[in-house]
Amino acid sequence: MTSTAQPPQSAARTAHPEHLGHVIFIAAAAAMGGFLFGYDSAVINGAVEAIRHRYDVGSAALAQVIAIALIGCAIGAATAGRIADRIGRIRCMQISAVLFTVSAVGSALPFALYDLAFWRVIGGFAIGMASVIGPAYIAEVAPAAYRGRLGSFQQAAIVIGIAISQLVNWGILNAAGGDQRGKVMGLEAWQVMLGVMVVPAVLYGLLSFAIPESPRFLVSAGRHERAREVLREVEGDKIDLDARVVEIEQAMKREHKSVFKDLLGGTFFFKPIVWIGIGLSVFQQFVGINVAFYYSSTLWQSVGVDPTESFLYSFTTSIINIIGTVIAMIFVDRIGRRPLALIGSVGMVVGLALEAWAFSFDLVDGKLPATQGWVALIAAHVFVLFFALSWGVVVWVFLGEMFPNKLRAAALGVAAAAQWIANWAITASFPSLADWNLSMTYVIYTVFAALSIPFVLKFVKETKGKTLEEMG
Repeated sequence: MTSTAQPPQSAARTAHPEHLGHVIFIAAAAAMGGFLFGYDSAVINGAVEAIRHRYDVGSAALAQVIAIALIGCAIGAATAGRIADRIGRIRCMQISAVLFTVSAVGSALPFALYDLAFWRVIGGFAIGMASVIGPAYIAEVAPAAYRGRLGSFQQAAIVIGIAISQLVNWGILNAAGGDQRGKVMGLEAWQVMLGVMVVPAVLYGLLSFAIPESPRFLVSAGRHERAREVLREVEGDKIDLDARVVEIEQAMKREHKSVFKDLLGGTFFFKPIVWIGIGLSVFQQFVGINVAFYYSSTLWQSVGVDPTESFLYSFTTSIINIIGTVIAMIFVDRIGRRPLALIGSVGMVVGLALEAWAFSFDLVDGKLPATQGWVALIAAHVFVLFFALSWGVVVWVFLGEMFPNKLRAAALGVAAAAQWIANWAITASFPSLADWNLSMTYVIYTVFAALSIPFVLKFVKETKGKTLEEMG
């Protein structure tokens, strides 16, 4: 989709919607895609060990089943913009809701490992679509005076979705007597975990029928009268609706639709600013954050924690993730993106190093020694907290602000693709690395967290307080 930036003289900048509650409902409904993004990404955490035992697969094959969804994510994210520009944002949300529903049913009732992998790719495609459509739609519908706050709904929904998935997994595991393959409603517990996503997926689909199409898409499709109705609905009657429609048309005509070749020309293929964006994306993933959300139950069980307790720790980690995200949302515009990233990097180094130290000890009776066990648990929460209050939010802010207007769309696409690839690399490699040496695996993540500090200091410029036009 094209950029949603509008000129500063827009009347919408000072307009206050007469029905703010309705605007909040619209943004929240769109952010349900973010909720499903978080839920579907993390729900597999509760099924990893059960899938391993059900299909008797090794760590390498298991990792591919877990990570394969990320291929769907990359494809969904790459194609969602074009789909939305052709058929509309709402139709795109509805397609995503159907794919989430189909994926949930298929994943809960697989015939074999290969079709479980297929359903995960379908779910990944839906995640990729939701990751693009939600923020874009909210930015296009929200009045400018509220755009920042309403835009934060997407990130908040993602972390809430992660937390709810872990809470649901924990509840189902308890209903199954602590056995991931125990029976619940005639199915194994892990199947129910994956199938429960049908509920929010159907709700997302129903909510999409209750919210209006984006005024921007309506204008692009020549449906000016309907665009005026939606603008009146979200921005009130005090603005000049005809002027707003003309303003949107003019903004769309002025936009430079960047293409891949615009990014070329640097010493190393891409221009330097593009490599910085790629670096931010790669560092965000190479600290191993998604191990905490895809494999935490497996991780804790591997060092002797009871399955029920391991699921509870996954939930508490998700709550810490929410807290950290809220902290980032409060401070990202106050102290700046760069200082927040550096604070987060230092905190992550400490947390990851302590985990590496704790996991270096031999198990006693199948468990870590008590001191090391508590250090590992606390350090894991520290790591997630510092990631969430910094790199979890700041990277996306940087990527949205750092590129010159003429490069922004294409550069953001390349950086996002780098992030999905890095995510896949970490997700696919962790089980085999953990089998090799769990402590050294965390040493590797610690090294990347440490390297992110000089990277930010040398290459990343502060974007706080600068207009997008000042970026070049």
